Amino acid sequence: MSSALPAFETHQVTNQPPPFAGRNLWADDVALVDAVQRHAGGAYRDVLARYGGIAGDELYRLGFDANRDKPRLRTHDAQGHRIDTVEFHPAYHQLMTLAKRHGVAGLSWHDGGPGAHVARAALSYLHHQAEAGTSCPLTMTHAAVAVLRQDPALAEWADKAAAPHYDWRDVPIADKAGITLGMGMTEKQGGSDVRSNTTRAEPQADGSYALVGHKWFFSAPMSDGFLVLAQAPGGLSCFLMPRRLPDGNRNAFRLMRLKDKLGDWSNASSEVELCGAWARRVGEEGRGVATIIGMVMMTRLDCMLGAAAEMRMALVQALHHARHRSSFGTRLCEQPLMTNVLADLALESEAATCFALRVAAAVDQAAHDRHQAAFARIATAVGKYWVCKRAAVFVNEAQECLGGAGYVEESILPRLYRQAPLNSIWEGSGNIQCLDVLRALAREPQVLAALEQELAGVTGMEACFDAALAALRAQLADVPDQTQARAVTERLALLLQAAELLRAGSPLAPVFIRSRLGAEHGMAFGTLPADVDFAAVLARALP
Repeated sequence: MSSALPAFETHQVTNQPPPFAGRNLWADDVALVDAVQRHAGGAYRDVLARYGGIAGDELYRLGFDANRDKPRLRTHDAQGHRIDTVEFHPAYHQLMTLAKRHGVAGLSWHDGGPGAHVARAALSYLHHQAEAGTSCPLTMTHAAVAVLRQDPALAEWADKAAAPHYDWRDVPIADKAGITLGMGMTEKQGGSDVRSNTTRAEPQADGSYALVGHKWFFSAPMSDGFLVLAQAPGGLSCFLMPRRLPDGNRNAFRLMRLKDKLGDWSNASSEVELCGAWARRVGEEGRGVATIIGMVMMTRLDCMLGAAAEMRMALVQALHHARHRSSFGTRLCEQPLMTNVLADLALESEAATCFALRVAAAVDQAAHDRHQAAFARIATAVGKYWVCKRAAVFVNEAQECLGGAGYVEESILPRLYRQAPLNSIWEGSGNIQCLDVLRALAREPQVLAALEQELAGVTGMEACFDAALAALRAQLADVPDQTQARAVTERLALLLQAAELLRAGSPLAPVFIRSRLGAEHGMAFGTLPADVDFAAVLARALP
């Protein structure tokens, strides 16, 4: 067969990897499968395998369209009526439909069996790999159920938030089988300091409240309802504010603009004016932060899961490319320096995934196990800080494995790189998490006991781990001051990741401990010791 090119054709395409889509993200991920089984989620394997196939194919393809065409705000219709509508690419609604249908926002609530929170966490992890922007409304919808269930009068809201149905129509919730929920916490003058919020909640004769104020970040503004913090006569309180009133009229708030964000392009984030918006209180007056604390733990867990998911997708993109691309006569994945980089990324990714699922297991058991509740309390803050902090540099390293191909929009990597900083900022930035760690260590003795039980349970397996744990115990003999908060939180994160790898029997545990705790590692990825079995690490990372 002749290889001659037709007239005016200058080249043949060679040495390029095949398209990535068409993989099952669940079946490909040995560490995820093992973690779900280890933490009592094995009953949901079929559900996860089904969604893993969807995420690695249909969701993956839809994500490109949903991010290419950003949401648009329409404040008025053609006749001049105020409508405050956000228009999305149809792919966004398809992504949300598939996610809700398969339990990404509600499995842990409408099923509720042992391991349900672990399985829901794994669903979120799979979804986020393919499309991260829709994870924002899905996460808020899931987490809000924990708040709404505190009030029996809000059962319809809680049940429809958990239901496996998505309905994008802008109509009252009575006309819907399933709903989504957003949040309105942040104001210009306060940021993370929500106690400085100035939005007023004015009591009405019927027991409702009228909200007046400005919200600087108002997430997912086309949601059916929003949990909002505002100052009531008794202090900062939590409120449920519907988008549509029961009579079908719009509630009294205005979308002022959509935020022009670095990433998260498929999802709309807005700025709003509350103009006497109708709302009902959730929880006691003056107890707004305490009311939403369960929601915050779950959204922070999803930040950790999202960062781990971004690492995982970046890793498999780099591996896929390196296995099909040759340079200087040798496949990239067989070149020693590239192999070291890829193996180092695989270590980081597996540790992040295992730790995130361990925290999900603690959340799953927190309602009936005080030790697990105390562990979830601190591990969520530790993991939210460390895993999210690692994501951006991780994704950039994976981009470099592809060279220029990782910097153009035909690849998912530019989108991951824009997305990676978000989880470290949203729901309390790094300093907020580290201060929360210090607060828990200083004021909650049960937290220290939970940490000791978690870490001491794997001593005697790796001398390097034992030495690092002894050093941490000495450091915590006196509660560290703020200047040491990041150092302590980082050390806790590495030890907790190492402990989970040891408990899981992962073959990567000794290498992780030597490199992360034993100082056999440089500042950059790709600096693992030369005696590591790199081929075995990469074979485990992606079949």
